[in-house]
Amino acid sequence: MTISTAFTDLFGVTHPIVCGGMTRVGTPGLIAAVAETGALGFMPAHNSPSPEALVKDIGRVRDLTDQPFGVNFTILPSRNPPPWEEYMRATVDSGITAVETAGQNPEPYLPLFQGGGVKVLHKCTSVRHALKAERIGVDAVSIDGFEAAGHPGEDDVPGLVLIPALADKIAIPFIASGGFADGRGLAAALALGATGISMGTRFMCTVEAPIHENVKAGIVANDERSTNLIFRQLRNTGRYVKNGVTDEIVRVLGEGGTFEDVAHLAAGERGAIVLETGDLEAGVWCAGQTQGLIWDVPTVAELVTRIVADAEAAIDRLVGLRG
Repeated sequence: MTISTAFTDLFGVTHPIVCGGMTRVGTPGLIAAVAETGALGFMPAHNSPSPEALVKDIGRVRDLTDQPFGVNFTILPSRNPPPWEEYMRATVDSGITAVETAGQNPEPYLPLFQGGGVKVLHKCTSVRHALKAERIGVDAVSIDGFEAAGHPGEDDVPGLVLIPALADKIAIPFIASGGFADGRGLAAALALGATGISMGTRFMCTVEAPIHENVKAGIVANDERSTNLIFRQLRNTGRYVKNGVTDEIVRVLGEGGTFEDVAHLAAGERGAIVLETGDLEAGVWCAGQTQGLIWDVPTVAELVTRIVADAEAAIDRLVGLRG
């Protein structure tokens, strides 16, 4: 079973399904499992402590699969930014053919990638940003709806509007992110004009995801209301799982607090403790509104096979409605 689109043709994969870059989750084992199914997984460069370590991690994925996979570069403001260009050079020199960029405008890095024959998929949260990415020369974009985990932008536009709005204006392939967890979502995204979907939370709930089983069980038990939007007052909105920590961040900032007042609560080290120990109240951790669509913890292969089959069934069902 396959669904071929401009995205699968461009990136040389079988299925129009992407595992987006996930800090601490997108390890070589998970990315290789995604690649083996014919989907496209992106391993975050910043998961590796150095460019040299990234080269080794790329090698670990290749030890497990001969299928295409990519590297994610999420470039956010930082007091001590990683040596991004060294990471990128290591990626190109390793023969990677696809990268996912997010955060900062990727224009300064495009000559390096394009010179190495690397296709660039850029993540955006608005139509205007996607069109700018097209103008500067990226190969494809991922449009993130308000439903997404992590940073969904400040416009609060859900995928049902965002996807067709972009489809009306863009010429390059684009995939949809935020709110996707099953075959019905894939069929809907294709109907709205996208050429594929990207998922994060759904891939967290797989056997191969390298996180504590309590985290997976928590996602399964949660519903679509189980998230908090934090940092809204700072114009740096993030969607995280609703727990005591994110409730407190919302309360403090809502009462006029500053980032410094909540920085200790939002520390990445505390989020890592959640994923490693399964203590769901240890810090902030990411999952989207698709928690309301997730009811099991399959293998990656089972998940991708199910999504493609259910998408094909949904498409056939719609075709059958024609008189």
